[in-house]
Amino acid sequence: MEDLYRTVEVVAEGLYKEKGSKFLAFVYPVATEEQIREIIAGIKEKYYDARHHCYAWRLGAAKTHFRMNDDGEPSSTAGKPIFGQIQSFDLTNVLIVVVRYFGGTKLGVSGLINAYREAAADAIRNAVIVEKTVDEILRIRFSYLVLN
Repeated sequence: MEDLYRTVEVVAEGLYKEKGSKFLAFVYPVATEEQIREIIAGIKEKYYDARHHCYAWRLGAAKTHFRMNDDGEPSSTAGKPIFGQIQSFDLTNVLIVVVRYFGGTKLGVSGLINAYREAAADAIRNAVIVEKTVDEILRIRFSYLVLN
């Protein structure tokens, strides 16, 4: 496993507009699933009037812990393209949420995939990406007799 990983330093935002629909994207540095749940709940509360709150996240330097959510959009048209941007930029310990305000015109499957992908990519491009090391603190206790 690598001892370096890439993440975002602070929250950043992105925007994509298509046929009247607005896609507001937010990328957050995160460390736990609990933190992710709190952020998503806060976004749903703040943007309560939006049609969809789609997201994807990945945790850990090994990059094996992740989740995607389409929040009512057709299967794999929102969460998967958002997650694809996390992979493309090789990020972890990040959450990306894209809030959609429906503009009255359906975009179709390919239009939705493109819109969610571009909104997520815009948020990442507006973020400060940092490289961090995997740090673990170990405490070892032993008696003086076994020092050598």
